[in-house]
Amino acid sequence: MAGRINEEDIAQIRERSRIDDVIRGYVQLRNAGGGSLKGLCPFHDEKTPSFTVTPSRGFYYCFGCGEGGDVITFLQRQQNLSFVEAVQVLADRAGIVLRIDDDGQPGQQPGLRKRVLEANQAAQEFFSGQLDSAEAVEARRFLNGRDFDRAAAQQFTVGYAPRHGQALRQTLRGKGFDDTVLKAAGLIRDGGRDFFTGRVLWPIRDSAQAVLGFGARRIYDDDRLPAKYINTPESPVYKKSHVLYGLDLARREIGRRSQAVIVEGYTDVMAAHLSGVTTAVASCGTAFGEDHARLLQRLMGSSDGLHGEVIFTFDGDKAGQAAALKVFKGDHNFTAQTYVAVEPSGLDPCDLRMQQGDAAVRELVARRVPLYRFVMSNIAKSYDLDRADGRLSAAREGAELVGSIRDQSLVTQYLRELAGVLGMDVEDVRREAQRVARRGQHAEPPRNEPPPEDAASSPDPDWPRPDDPALRLERDTLKLMLQFPLTFDTAWNAVTADDFTHPGYQAVFRLISSVPFGEGWTDQLRSQAPNDLVRQLLVALLVEPLLRVPDEGYSLAYSSRLRLTHVTRDIAQVKSRLQRTDPLKDPTGHRAQFAQLTELEMLRKKLQSVSLG
Repeated sequence: MAGRINEEDIAQIRERSRIDDVIRGYVQLRNAGGGSLKGLCPFHDEKTPSFTVTPSRGFYYCFGCGEGGDVITFLQRQQNLSFVEAVQVLADRAGIVLRIDDDGQPGQQPGLRKRVLEANQAAQEFFSGQLDSAEAVEARRFLNGRDFDRAAAQQFTVGYAPRHGQALRQTLRGKGFDDTVLKAAGLIRDGGRDFFTGRVLWPIRDSAQAVLGFGARRIYDDDRLPAKYINTPESPVYKKSHVLYGLDLARREIGRRSQAVIVEGYTDVMAAHLSGVTTAVASCGTAFGEDHARLLQRLMGSSDGLHGEVIFTFDGDKAGQAAALKVFKGDHNFTAQTYVAVEPSGLDPCDLRMQQGDAAVRELVARRVPLYRFVMSNIAKSYDLDRADGRLSAAREGAELVGSIRDQSLVTQYLRELAGVLGMDVEDVRREAQRVARRGQHAEPPRNEPPPEDAASSPDPDWPRPDDPALRLERDTLKLMLQFPLTFDTAWNAVTADDFTHPGYQAVFRLISSVPFGEGWTDQLRSQAPNDLVRQLLVALLVEPLLRVPDEGYSLAYSSRLRLTHVTRDIAQVKSRLQRTDPLKDPTGHRAQFAQLTELEMLRKKLQSVSLG
């Protein structure tokens, strides 16, 4: 989607989408008292409910796995959606028409996106129905010839566009769609003629199941368009670099298995899924690119790069080798490991299934090899290894390949493999790799890598335990501040960050004290949190129940107890320094420390009194 969703619309969606109503569609919730609900966490296996929902604050949090957020976050996590997709789903659910703010461009017509999606859905139903018509005999013959029966066509909602130039337009106009919407959706051309005519069609959906556009294949020799495949033109909802065919079917399995299999066409996706490879997707009308990579990376949710895998299916010919090399050059877009599944016979998954059955397609994916190894073997083939200069050139190019491997513990093993492929001494290959590494140290860092997080603003990586008795006072005070901020004065009852001993709690308080209280305060806190740890800790403190509903006196007593513990620590430190100071040798220092101790003792008595209410 071009532009940004209007912030007021997002706020309205959060307001009108009750988090407990949305979550009840996935989790059985029970009353836990104090205005909270509990259930079994949908994000990890557990027997005792630790998943807490606080409808009054619009947040959920699991005290077992640490997942937390608002209604939009929940839908993102549960359905493997992007932020925009989750907002769109909730907007449709609440009947809210989203406004799109385009930077420096006229805003999109309000409600156009929703109408385009509705038109696409109506078109998909029309096309699917036409597949059973008498005219569609050639389309059915095409599918049957690729071993796709009627059940398969229904599973993938394959359709047929009639050869009549305005069949779709007339049908959808009868359903209330005007030409402006149909043209914006890419369903009709400027003259009013249907965009797709006389072709087999596949609906292209996003991970939220919305129909974004269509892919169509030529089946008639007299088709006026010579291209074998055509796709929906760019529209308010269809951007070819952002969509993947089969994503609606594969998204859950991609997330569950942290695996994505990239095939080349619509029938290949069908063949893969029918064969049991349920993580298969394909790009639509364009080469697999960076945006596709980011989309898959989000769905897989693999952050360490060693557990997820992206598998590309290529032919073993020169075109397949060139495609593999192109993917390898963009391999930095993934944190998952990348592989290549090559069919030596040159058959694509659809033809492979037809000739050798479902098991052969599964075996193709199972025989995957690391992308680096596939490219490395092809590098070796491109040089004359019988010549010393050929081996050296291959070693240099291969060393660059090895230098890009993420798991550095495997580099030594891969260097041995490269040396074996080239017939060289492993130490000679290692020296070439070291030269490459030295050159890389002087290169500019990749632009797509985020800057290092400011250590001063980052809390301790150790998560503060909710049941730690030593930190209970700090945790409860922050819960009061976040859940009942109006029971504190504007200076947070004189509490400071130094009153907290855990870096995580210190970071949360600094955030609280830096964001002025007002409408949407908790949303602002989350958006301005310095990192995910603070953000998740913030949500946990917002939903964790309190012992009682506080008033100003209760909050003042709690904050005074927190300050009292800090003052008590300071008194102990001053007493220790005072004992080590000789009043005869350093009378000035001794008097200053005695005065400081007296002042602290007075403050301690005052705080003791207030803390007792």
